[in-house]
Amino acid sequence: MTTMQKELSENAYPGRGIVVGVSPDGKYAVTAYFIMGRSSNSRNRVFVEEGEGIRTEAFDPSKLEDPSLIIYAPVRVLGNKTIVTNGDQTDTIYEGMSRGETFEQSLRCREFEPDGPNYTPRISAVMHLENGKFAYEMSILKSNNGDPSSCRRFTYSYENPKAGEGHFIHTYMHDGNPLPSYEGEPTSVSIENDIQAFSKLLWENLNEENKVSLFVRYIEIGTGKYDTVIINKNK
Repeated sequence: MTTMQKELSENAYPGRGIVVGVSPDGKYAVTAYFIMGRSSNSRNRVFVEEGEGIRTEAFDPSKLEDPSLIIYAPVRVLGNKTIVTNGDQTDTIYEGMSRGETFEQSLRCREFEPDGPNYTPRISAVMHLENGKFAYEMSILKSNNGDPSSCRRFTYSYENPKAGEGHFIHTYMHDGNPLPSYEGEPTSVSIENDIQAFSKLLWENLNEENKVSLFVRYIEIGTGKYDTVIINKNK
């Protein structure tokens, strides 16, 4: 198990990232989602609350260019499920699970983003809280080493997750042209007890030039009550 400080401080461009896990005291189901950007269009964004979830918005609408891959709802809540993704597949999962499909089934109709030559992976997670128990799943849909004719689909399930441990998945291994897709299983990382401390750790270790917005939520496993932190670079 490594730390989010190490994972973020040593990578200038992980892209977009999702963390899910359990606080060390075992009290909270924890998730975090961040976005970064290299272009002015990607950097012209903020997170805003929408219902129990969040949405991306253009910070300066007059400078918005192509909204297709940057304006979406990263977080939505469906009953006792919290869905977190890096694109509009949040809606696909929400609608699929509403029909009784599993997390994995709901993503069968989606693949990586059509932004060649990067073909950015779609990363997703769903948190299940029921009867005082917590489990989660994570997914990545990515091209075959940059070949868009083939989609590789990976789903990871975590039952009875260990207190103090989480998993981190992100879109890119590091900066580059084209950007290299994430490889391997989600990384095992440590989680903090306090939402403010964890939010500060994440935000301060994201690359200063490229970071855009951060969302962190701590959900009380026993009650479903939650606290949320949103940090936007654009103010």
